[in-house]
Amino acid sequence: MSAAQPEGKGGGSLRLRLWVGALVWIVLSIALAAWGLRNLFQEHITQQLEAQLVVQLDQLSAAVDWTPEGRLSVNASAMDVRLGQPLSGLYWQIDRLGAQPEAAAARSRSLWDQVLTLPPPPATYPAQGYRVFRLHDGAQHELLAVARPLQLPEDDAPPLRLAVAADTALIAEPLERFTRMLLAALGLLAAGLALAVALQLQLALRPLSLLRRQLAAVRRSEATRIEGRFPQELQPLVSEFNHVLAENADIVQRARTQAGNLAHAVHTPLTILANAAAREEGALPQLVREQVASARRQVDYHLARARAAAAVRATGLGTPVLEPLRALLRTMQRLHAARNLNFELAATAEEAVFRGEAQDLYELLGNLIDNAGKWARSRVVVDVGRDGATLRFTVDDDGPGIPAAQRERMFERGVQLDQRQPGAGLGLDIVRTLAETYGGHVEAQASPLGGLRMTLQLPAS
Repeated sequence: MSAAQPEGKGGGSLRLRLWVGALVWIVLSIALAAWGLRNLFQEHITQQLEAQLVVQLDQLSAAVDWTPEGRLSVNASAMDVRLGQPLSGLYWQIDRLGAQPEAAAARSRSLWDQVLTLPPPPATYPAQGYRVFRLHDGAQHELLAVARPLQLPEDDAPPLRLAVAADTALIAEPLERFTRMLLAALGLLAAGLALAVALQLQLALRPLSLLRRQLAAVRRSEATRIEGRFPQELQPLVSEFNHVLAENADIVQRARTQAGNLAHAVHTPLTILANAAAREEGALPQLVREQVASARRQVDYHLARARAAAAVRATGLGTPVLEPLRALLRTMQRLHAARNLNFELAATAEEAVFRGEAQDLYELLGNLIDNAGKWARSRVVVDVGRDGATLRFTVDDDGPGIPAAQRERMFERGVQLDQRQPGAGLGLDIVRTLAETYGGHVEAQASPLGGLRMTLQLPAS
């Protein structure tokens, strides 16, 4: 019987894999959304600032005049008040072009003592009539600027270039506020999505927990098939499980039937030979009787092994132990009635279920109790208890006991420590073989009653 795979050894948690995968996807999606929304908002407020600068540029164009004295005049009273505040972050500047170029021929008070270093004017301007570019002021602050050419109607007026610029800090501050609010909102969204995924996984994997409980019930012999309502994705798996369980039970039943048929087929001619030899006297009939008895024991031994091997591979087997024990004790009481022995079930005996065939349980306990009855002086006490997944049977007698050095030999096939007792030394070997086939164990110890204690461990259901 192969050892079961220890729990926890495998490919890890499916729930954890799905949750981590969903969490990674949520984080990536939220990060991408945050990046995209921030860029969209930045583009939006940049366009708004550009539109405001164009308005200021239009107002500046309307405020420019060329005096009869040949001087440039700017009436900035109707323009933004920030243009009159030094280093406010909003500036305008007028450059004189033509034969006598002059940078900053006029400028806003907000520039104070600075001059905007504008790039050379292009040969042509875009269709909207102004050009947008970025530059830096004297303090190396980045500015967003718009500029357009202007030709006043006076004959002696030179060509001009008008520029309005604003510090990009006007963009950075609302962008930073928006980013903080965006991250807080998306963080709450990510937490909500992660919680939703966890709840969804809990609901989605609940049928697997039901399937596991149903399989455990089959293993404990509490059910013979998987019952319950399962999602359509799991229903084929449940059907296959039930099909395998049904086939397994059918195989065990066929093995049991074949074992019975073989036993009947072999025992019938052996019985005929034994009856024929019993009517004759002499060496040959005696030899036939001995060989027939040996053949019967060998057939019983190997059939018991085959039956147990088939039962071990089956699922859903379960045999309550107390009722078979009571039946065996009543049988042994009658079998050893001539010696006036008492066969007792201990008061501490617990009800439990053996994970195997009832016939094998009778074979195992029957051999142990019968062997104890052969050696007992007056009492045989049988007890049973459960230790986790193991049943522990003890059979005590008050006989002479067996020395510790010889206790292991009594389980060897054909060994009979006391030739005065009937038997061929096969009973305890059958017990050990069946117990080990089921994954159990049997051993001999000293008994509290003064004789021998046989301890049998078998799997519990």
